[in-house]
Amino acid sequence: MNLDGATIPTRLFIGGQWEEGSAGAGIDVIDPSTEAVLASVADASVDDAMRAVSAAHAAAPAWAATPPRQRGELLRRCYTLMIERADWFAKLIALENGKAFADARSEVIYAAEFFRWYSEEAVRLIGEVSVAPGGDKRILVQHQPVGVAVLVTPWNFPAAMATRKIGPALAAGCTCVLKPATETPLTAYAMAALMAEAGIPDGVVNVITTRQSGRVVSAMLHDPRVRKLSFTGSTEVGRILLREAADTVIGCAMELGGNAPFIVFDDADLEAALDGAMIAKMRNGGEACTAANRFYVQRGIYEAFCAGLAHRMAALTVGPGCDPDTGCGPMINRAAVQRIHALVEAAHAAGARVLTGGAVPDRSGYYYPPTVLADVPAAAKILSEEIFGPVAPVVPFDTDDEVIALANDTEYGLAAYVYTADMKHGMAVVDRLESGMVALNRGLMSDPAAPFGGVKQSGLGREGAHHGLMEFVEPKYVALQW
Repeated sequence: MNLDGATIPTRLFIGGQWEEGSAGAGIDVIDPSTEAVLASVADASVDDAMRAVSAAHAAAPAWAATPPRQRGELLRRCYTLMIERADWFAKLIALENGKAFADARSEVIYAAEFFRWYSEEAVRLIGEVSVAPGGDKRILVQHQPVGVAVLVTPWNFPAAMATRKIGPALAAGCTCVLKPATETPLTAYAMAALMAEAGIPDGVVNVITTRQSGRVVSAMLHDPRVRKLSFTGSTEVGRILLREAADTVIGCAMELGGNAPFIVFDDADLEAALDGAMIAKMRNGGEACTAANRFYVQRGIYEAFCAGLAHRMAALTVGPGCDPDTGCGPMINRAAVQRIHALVEAAHAAGARVLTGGAVPDRSGYYYPPTVLADVPAAAKILSEEIFGPVAPVVPFDTDDEVIALANDTEYGLAAYVYTADMKHGMAVVDRLESGMVALNRGLMSDPAAPFGGVKQSGLGREGAHHGLMEFVEPKYVALQW
């Protein structure tokens, strides 16, 4: 495929070479804005995946022995190239993912920052030396790369979810096999070409796409040369992969589903809360694990918040991601539209008021309008499932205890949002929320320098910050005497 005169690879990237997949016909990549086929990418078999593991394993000793500063400089070069081509990558993401161009460009900047952050972290794997309590020896602890890592990423942030894993893996001295989602593989292959151009050695990063995700990932997890799995996706699939990884006791970092509550107290600045709500809900059209999924608004400000949110959501232009006027692009596929609409219809049938949206438009592309539902019953399915779309269900509450019980009544615990003018009150609420991340008076929390991850069934481990680097190393203890 060509984009603005540049060719985007569509074949498997194994050991520094572009190869055809051996599983059969290619995998079509669909533009969700038009339903047209953008390109066809290679379909990897289990044998192809094993060759990718072999390439990563063969490259591992030399990469682990590469000085940390040199690894860091190569990652920094990846950052520089990605920033130079930010608009090009944004256009590619908008084409294959459908998200609005502004969102796509923000993702590119965010994704590139993981290359820069981990270019700096590569030299910070500091060990420890101490005297044993008994005084008979020294305790030396050093950090070594865990080995070959399998990285499995979703379609909603095709650049950022890849760099958030590749950056720390390479900084730690690990090699990897990246398996991106088949809905958005072009960004991953374009980044593979960029990394090769930056000087990342052959075999250090390998990229494969496959229709047989279950079989292919299972085969890699049962190869004893693979020692790490980093997965971003649904909790349902995460449970399956954890069971698979248990067979060979592979270390797992799992960033899974979310059901983020957005809590607004009566004393909050209404306009600031609405600004934050639009960011927390509509970033990437709501197709984000951190997206505000349930809005709980204290009764004194409830009607004003509902009216303000409906007004802002209705004003968004729905259209193709590459159109500069678009505020909400299409969903990823038709099944997503059908699932979102079913949740909306069930909530409406149970008594929720539709303030704006709520109907599937009659047009080509996988579109769903920004939708606000008021007075959503507590038992409505839309409050317990991850919507992954531009729908905001709003529920009134009266007391702190009531809203905290509602917010924590979920198997998930990834993200939460709180708006209040009283910071002491806000921090007290934050302390009681069962969530790995909380944004207080902000609609956006993600930052490469912060630990990203959840509690309960939203995942294991953390990405970003120094914590993300430590996911790809093992501490080695040496007892010594001098």
